[in-house]
Parts: sequence; structure tokens; C-alpha cells
Amino acid sequence: MSDNSTEQTKCKIVVDAMGGDFAPQNAVVGAVQALSIDSGIELYLVGRKSEIISVLQKNSLDFDENFIINTEQVIEMGESPTSALKSKPDSSIVVGARLVKEKRAHAFVSAGNTGAMMSASTLIIGRIPGVGRPTIGAEIPNVYGSCYLYDVGAGKDAKPIHLLEYAIMGSIYAKEMGGVSNPSVGVLSMGEEEGKGNEVANEANNLIKNSKLNFIGNVEGRDILTGKVDVVVCDGFVGNILLKFGEAVPKLLKHLLEQTAKKNIIDALKIVFVKSTLRKALKSLDYQEHGGVPLLGVNGISIIGHGSSTPKAITNMVLKAKLMYDRNLVAKIENSIKEYSNKKLDS
Repeated sequence: MSDNSTEQTKCKIVVDAMGGDFAPQNAVVGAVQALSIDSGIELYLVGRKSEIISVLQKNSLDFDENFIINTEQVIEMGESPTSALKSKPDSSIVVGARLVKEKRAHAFVSAGNTGAMMSASTLIIGRIPGVGRPTIGAEIPNVYGSCYLYDVGAGKDAKPIHLLEYAIMGSIYAKEMGGVSNPSVGVLSMGEEEGKGNEVANEANNLIKNSKLNFIGNVEGRDILTGKVDVVVCDGFVGNILLKFGEAVPKLLKHLLEQTAKKNIIDALKIVFVKSTLRKALKSLDYQEHGGVPLLGVNGISIIGHGSSTPKAITNMVLKAKLMYDRNLVAKIENSIKEYSNKKLDS
């Protein structure tokens, strides 16, 4: 990879060209498109070089072949993550993660096997010192902007200390990436009153209460959409179910509109007029707009995308990685975790 001193300030981003249901087509096209938007990116494509070049030529894309890192192995979507990392050391996911580990790249982006990406990021890139469990979150639109939910699937059976870590990392992400000056934090529970949650939630409540975070106590599921709280923390098992439920809402709305339109011509005409407005209103729910989700708590930038990612989604994943680099997010998380760890030692 390039060591040219004139390019030292650029963010070196490695994109898994073999990741996703429509790889390498969507991964390559989307990644290269990001270069036309942000000139501060030094882009590397990792995967089968012959296939990557074929996509570049087919789409008439101008990309320097010296920035293609050839790997012959591919971790397929259905493979077991842990065994695949061991059996395929020359896979695009393993090589991409290793480049970040070796500080030869700042970020790794993939729409490939989610489990393999999380394992590679945690085991190869490694965790930030003091982080017990990395987390992935979801940016959920609400009436005032967004609510950031952690964890939504990086792990399950979280301990109270993990929820505190999610709160620390989620608050930094909401501030630096979401522009929230002093993010409020809540623990997802069955009621607002203290003691309403299970043992993990109640103990996490006590831990976060004694931190420097802007903690508002327990929150309920409805508070995520009403805008009462900026960051919500919960176990990954609960968060993933909540996320998947929310992802189905736009499909339900579309179905209800179609059923209403079939009942009579007047309703059908009304729906035609509001359809474009509704599409714009629901744009914030489209995963393509957000790209992928970062795995917070690893010692580098790791962005995990949806398997069916379009070129637009890949582009936004790359741009998100660049923004995280610009905001120095990894170092800020490390400093905040270290500050809390020092506080525990002093107490």
C-alpha cells in the first residue's frame, strides 16, 4: 500500500469487493463512486483481482489497478464465521481486517458475511483496551431526529458493564456523527420507574447513573420513536428483535396502502397523490441512506453492511467510514473508556 508522504492525510479505506449478494458488481461500483464524492479517500479493493477488473471495465470505471489487493478465497454468506476465518486465511474479509490491524489502513468496509465480519473485527483488528464487548447500533428515526440503539446484535446475554460500555460508545457516536451536543441516555426497560427492569437492566441503571453521561433513567420502547431519548442501551438479543420488527414497518405501510387503494377508486386516486410525499417521508428508514453500521469498540474502523447492499449503500458505507476517521472516533472512544477505567481504580 502507498506510503507517499503527500497522501498521509488521506483516509485509507479497504472495501471487500467480494462481500454481499451482488458482489463484486455492487461493491466495486459503490466504492469507486465514493471517490468522486470525497477526494480525501485513498481506496483499496480487496478480492479476486480478475473479477474486480472485469467490473471496472464493464462499467467504464477509472480506477488504478495498483490499489487492488488480490485474494483468491471468499467467505460465503452461509459459512460458519469462526471456522471460515481459520480455513480461509487468504479471504477478502481476513485480509481486509489484517490491514487495519497492521495500521496499513484506517477502515475496512464489507457487506459480506456479518458474523465473519464481526469475528474478524474483534479477533483480528482487536478490541480497544478496556472494552469488554464491541457493539453495533441502529440509527432509528423519531419525531425530533434520531435515536441510537445499542446493541442490536453484536452479542447476547450482556452483562451490566457491557451496557455501560454501549452507553459510553453510543453517546460518543451520537455526538460526533449525529451532531447531538449532550446525548441523553436511557436503559430500555418495562417501565420508567427504577427497579422495573430485569437484573441486568437494573444493575446497568446503577452503573450509568454514576457515570458522567447524561443519564435519564429507564425508558420504554415507545420513547425511541417519540424523541424522549437520544441513546438507548439494551441486550443485543432484545435490540435485534426490536430492530427487525422496525424494519418490517415500511412494508406493512405499503401493504395497507395497496389494500386501501383496491377498495374504491376515490381512495386509489388519493393514494396516487400522496405516494411521492410518503416515499420522501420514509426515506430516512431506507438502509441505503445509512449504508452499514459500525462495530464500535474495535481498535479501528469496521463498517458492516447489509448483504443485499446496492451501490448506493456501499457508497454511503465508505463515506461513513471516512467521517468516522475525520471525527477521530476510535481515539475518542478509547479515551472515554480509559477515563472510566481510571475512575473505577480511583474509587
